[in-house]
Amino acid sequence: MAAEQPPYMRVADDLRRRIARGEWSVGQRLPSRAQLALDYGVGPNVLQKAQERLIVEGLLEGRAGSGTYVREPRRRLRMIRSRHREQRRDSPFRSDMEEQGRSVGWESHSEARIPAPEHIAERLAIEPGDPCVRTLYEFLADGQPVQLSESWEPMAITGDTPVVLPELGPFAGKGVVERMRSIGVVVATAVEVPRPSRATQAQANLLGVSLGDLVTRIERTYHDVDGRPVETADIIVPDARWEIAYEIAVERPEG
Repeated sequence: MAAEQPPYMRVADDLRRRIARGEWSVGQRLPSRAQLALDYGVGPNVLQKAQERLIVEGLLEGRAGSGTYVREPRRRLRMIRSRHREQRRDSPFRSDMEEQGRSVGWESHSEARIPAPEHIAERLAIEPGDPCVRTLYEFLADGQPVQLSESWEPMAITGDTPVVLPELGPFAGKGVVERMRSIGVVVATAVEVPRPSRATQAQANLLGVSLGDLVTRIERTYHDVDGRPVETADIIVPDARWEIAYEIAVERPEG
């Protein structure tokens, strides 16, 4: 039997439907929280939590000393995943955002000699427990969080090289392809599997969304020219803000 929906979620769902129906237009102030709480038969704290959820979603905005208003719909932006970005001597994320005219940056934290969990070991074609470097990323565009990533690299490949830690050394910030090239490992393919998922509490906190909000989880694995996996990552993108588009090159016939 499914768990009963919390009261604030029921109120949020109904407010969302009323906004979609046009009961309140963009820029219009909603009735006071006290009035809405009375209408729904809930306490003011429940009503406040429901409105805060819709504020996070971008449907409402609170104005200090004035009330809560219907917000101009937030534009969903496009994130391009493409072959030509991988071929550049730079981070694919930096290339994508800079093409959109956005300033970019990221924060990262790496740990070495982390035993590979079973699912990561399978993706990297190594044994569970083999030492890896795990790096957690928070990517920013125009100072706002855009995506998260958890990356794993086998230390059997990078352990005795200057690029063992992705964001330190001479190739910091250059991306997996360029770093691997610097130690003689030629990345030939990247396999990506996008899946719908729900934000965990930790992901929600970093991305500025709510627990359980829809996200796209991209499972990406880089392979060298011999088909050996050299890095795998889970990339998390908030669905409400970004749509994922894949650009596929089509070879032209000769002659």
